[in-house]
Amino acid sequence: MSHNQQHFRYSTGVVAYPVFFVLLIWIVFWLQVRFFPAIKTFGVYPQKLEGLSGIFFSPFIHADIQHLYHNSIPLFILSVALFYFYRKISWKVILYGILLSGFITWMIGRPSNHIGASGLVYVLVSFIFFKGVFAKHYRLVALSLMIIFLYGSMIWYVFPVKEGMSWEGHLGGLISGLLFAIIFRKSVAKPERYVWQQPDYNEEDDPFLRHFDENGNFIENLEPELEEEMPSEDNQLNITYNFKENED
Repeated sequence: MSHNQQHFRYSTGVVAYPVFFVLLIWIVFWLQVRFFPAIKTFGVYPQKLEGLSGIFFSPFIHADIQHLYHNSIPLFILSVALFYFYRKISWKVILYGILLSGFITWMIGRPSNHIGASGLVYVLVSFIFFKGVFAKHYRLVALSLMIIFLYGSMIWYVFPVKEGMSWEGHLGGLISGLLFAIIFRKSVAKPERYVWQQPDYNEEDDPFLRHFDENGNFIENLEPELEEEMPSEDNQLNITYNFKENED
């Protein structure tokens, strides 16, 4: 199995893990609405020690059904892409992304209750985009372009353009994704290298190129090597000597 096939390989986890994660935040929302309304208060409270616990809980908490719906679809799509193209580091990106983006939100956020999985969504958008650009692998670059096409407009929401929206969480996710794209630079598929791109490649040893002369003309049948075509001088002498010996 080639190096790239080890990276780009489908498994049940590619879909199962994102489904489980999205289902979990819907279950938490159901519990919040049905039994425990106080769950909504477990978000990130910036610059307060008790608000640090929200770093772990806030991605699973949403204000209303619209908030949850808008985060669920991109979270599922981006998670599937992450687990397929970056399988070996997918859990690190998700877990560390939750922690780092939440901590950045706690550091720079306004004194308010910051909740929602949008910070993680921005982690995934940022990581997948920048990682594809840095890797220079055609599949990953194509994925980056697709991410820009689908979610490029999200860049505006890392600025305070909408009241009541945690732009600090979005900015924290964007920064976190960029940092992970740099930190995990070796844990990605490398571009395919052909034989003629290898450092020890020699044109004279290439059986295909030997079918072309110095002018680029194709030679259908190669002539046999001179050593195979002409007998050596020692063989000629032996033949002559044996012939004379028989004449005597």
